[in-house]
Amino acid sequence: MEVIVAKTAGFCFGVKRAIEQVYNQIATADKPVYTYGPIIHNEQVVQDLEGKGVHVLESVEDLQKLSEGIVIIRSHGVGRAIYELLDRPGITVVDATCPFVKKIHRIVEEQQTMGRRVIIIGNPTHPEVEGIRGWGDERTLVVEHAGQIENLPVSEDEKLCIVAQTTFNYNKFQDLVEKFTEKGYDILVLNTICNATQERQVEARRIASEVDAMIVIGGRNSSNTQKLYEICQKECKNTYFIQTLGDFNPECVNSVRSVGITAGASTPNQIIEEVHTNVRVKF
Repeated sequence: MEVIVAKTAGFCFGVKRAIEQVYNQIATADKPVYTYGPIIHNEQVVQDLEGKGVHVLESVEDLQKLSEGIVIIRSHGVGRAIYELLDRPGITVVDATCPFVKKIHRIVEEQQTMGRRVIIIGNPTHPEVEGIRGWGDERTLVVEHAGQIENLPVSEDEKLCIVAQTTFNYNKFQDLVEKFTEKGYDILVLNTICNATQERQVEARRIASEVDAMIVIGGRNSSNTQKLYEICQKECKNTYFIQTLGDFNPECVNSVRSVGITAGASTPNQIIEEVHTNVRVKF
């Protein structure tokens, strides 16, 4: 059996940077260490950090109750209001926001100041999108599906700035931008999808189109992994979404000649290697 592992699978730059910052704080901190939300969407990594004393703060209320500690902003980033809330005695902020997400924050703040209404293409409930929206104003909107464009509370004479969640599907982003263009809006389009995301999606699509079965590894709450799964499923009907080796069912690939493996940006290399080894050894 031929097994093809995507070269782009696993930790992206932003996730790797965030993880390293957490472990650095564990080694040097002189007070409790917290992350605002799970540092990345991977249960195994979060559990390992909890075992080393890192606590996850899940809500604004948790932040408000905190009187002392180091709070690490995860790679997804947060809105302006969270920074303001944490700016008080006893609290040290370590900002692990991905630089590519930070760039979107600056764009949104600048464009809304210049009078453009910002449209964010992405999942409205995803923490990255919630953070991006937190740098806009009351006019800032989030669009995920084409059907939403018809009913947007936007007047014909408004100027728009369109940005994207860094992990959004590139082809879907282009389709939605085209819909806005067809409506005749005055738009400034800034493709803020991370290059690593685009490369990962392109490679996953290519591999899935060439193999008999495709395995996509990542956390169940990982947006970019879910997008990889959707892309691969369109190219290969035998596509399987797993979190760890424990979710892998060998029977799903026991009668195929070739298997492809890719993984989301929050998937540790160790898990990818375990799945790869297991597929090769058994078949």
